[in-house]
Amino acid sequence: MAVCVPATAMAAMATDSAAGRTPFQVRCEDTIAKTVSVLSSRSNGYTINNQLPFNQLTARSGSAANGMATLGLTVTNGQYAVKLGGTILQDATSGYECIAPRVELSLNYSPVLIYVSNEFAPGSCGYQVILEHEQRHLQAYMDNLARVEKVVRDALNKRFDARPLYAPSGTAMSALEHEISSKWFPFIRDEFDKGKDKQAQIDTPEEYARMGKVCNGEVAATILKRLHKQ
Repeated sequence: MAVCVPATAMAAMATDSAAGRTPFQVRCEDTIAKTVSVLSSRSNGYTINNQLPFNQLTARSGSAANGMATLGLTVTNGQYAVKLGGTILQDATSGYECIAPRVELSLNYSPVLIYVSNEFAPGSCGYQVILEHEQRHLQAYMDNLARVEKVVRDALNKRFDARPLYAPSGTAMSALEHEISSKWFPFIRDEFDKGKDKQAQIDTPEEYARMGKVCNGEVAATILKRLHKQ
């Protein structure tokens, strides 16, 4: 729900050049702080877990249905939080108020956890190959975070473009909160989800085939050996 004034109220507060601005509009537009949209993003780093066998990682990733074994897995989630504020002025004559909203939105990914199956000991060739593959996923997440930050910042600046917003007295802040939760949070979630395409481009059949051949076939041989023991 946008923070706006019904058509009848807009008529009463006409702003075209012929009618000019009302005293209330002059007060709102010329004397209170302009709208500010602040957006920040940050990375929370990553940790490596080498404790789980590949069959547990496969179950977690859901790749068993495709007949694939998961040797490494990168886990994180897009996160966002908002702080809202702003100066509010009221007009007893019209029964409306104006607000110059301050929107402080922070974006980040939760701390990234990189799994490397415990069939591959740290320092081994297979371990390093798997880790390098997962670090490509990590980089894709960070690239997506930068993209999301730009897209959301541009959209916020376009929406809250340094002009006060008008609403019936006592409702401006709640209307702003509703707009953020109902419109902007879904928008941000959708932008984070667009990063899944880049993640999928890393896990290609060609990449899996390459990893099976590196280290003189160590990766494929290690998994086959474990499967034969089960």
